[in-house]
Amino acid sequence: MAPVVQSSQPWVEKYRPRQVKDVAHQDEVVRVLTNTLETANCPHMLFYGPPGTGKTTTALAISHQLFGPELYKSRVLELNASDDRGINVVRTKIKDFAAVAVGSGSRQGYPCPPYKIIILDEADSMTEDAQNALRRTMETYSKVTRFFFICNYISRIIEPLASRCAKFRFKPLSEGIMSSRILHICSEEGLTLDSEALSTLSSISQGDLRRAITYLQSAARLFGSSITSKDLISVSGVIPQEVVQAVFTACKSGDFDVANKEVTNVIAEGYPVSQMLYQLLEVIVNNDDISDEQKARICKKLGEADKCLIDGADEYLQLMDVASHTIRALCDLPEELRFD
Repeated sequence: MAPVVQSSQPWVEKYRPRQVKDVAHQDEVVRVLTNTLETANCPHMLFYGPPGTGKTTTALAISHQLFGPELYKSRVLELNASDDRGINVVRTKIKDFAAVAVGSGSRQGYPCPPYKIIILDEADSMTEDAQNALRRTMETYSKVTRFFFICNYISRIIEPLASRCAKFRFKPLSEGIMSSRILHICSEEGLTLDSEALSTLSSISQGDLRRAITYLQSAARLFGSSITSKDLISVSGVIPQEVVQAVFTACKSGDFDVANKEVTNVIAEGYPVSQMLYQLLEVIVNNDDISDEQKARICKKLGEADKCLIDGADEYLQLMDVASHTIRALCDLPEELRFD
């Protein structure tokens, strides 16, 4: 079937919840923030949790519900990782915005409290010096400015900043919640998605609704209104399960040459090795024929290889190293080979 004609707007933005109460699966967060909106008394906030769970959406929704479209641009400063947020920006742009006092009084049904909001998205990518510089700014201008920090890893936010904020943890979305949201979008866009494709989409998205919607839109553009499980896998960059299984089976055989051949095939096909490690981990953890000790040895090596890849190591050598260690673990050979 020919691809359906799509609007140019990304569906992630088109179907982004506009109000806090519409954010999916974060019941505790929504309940507390709804009370905050009613009183318009807002503390500094820290939203943390996995990607695609509604953190940025919630921060934007609160800001829009407090100030409305008219005052939003003058009252809210939004900075993310693509903006320069080094120590100089904290000392100039953020400080200058935070220092300006504003008036109060509701407009057109919006509370419009007497403070501004600074949203720092992906705050865990800010340098420690920049975070330290924010401490004084937060204290000095707390009467006229509120900070919303958004991050994936709360451990990367320095304790003095975290302790000044009300913390909200965003949970990964369950398959049921994701499926209902995806089906709603399919209904709106006139797409057909069978149960297998829906299950595949939930699986490859790993609880990230933004990723699921992006995959769905990409598949709709390429394959038309009837989308299959195979279509979704082809646009997602996920390695086909038979390729992962072939590498694992080669390791299980204990034959180094067979393993080397499969690893070479993976590299030749251009599959990302970091993705292969993740999928290999799933296969190993869910395999009942492997002992816990063998799983532990292999998982340790997978973690080491992943770190080496992040540091820029060669993909072929790292996957070959993982394959070699997996062969040794599955064949109960010693951890390190000894040459006498």
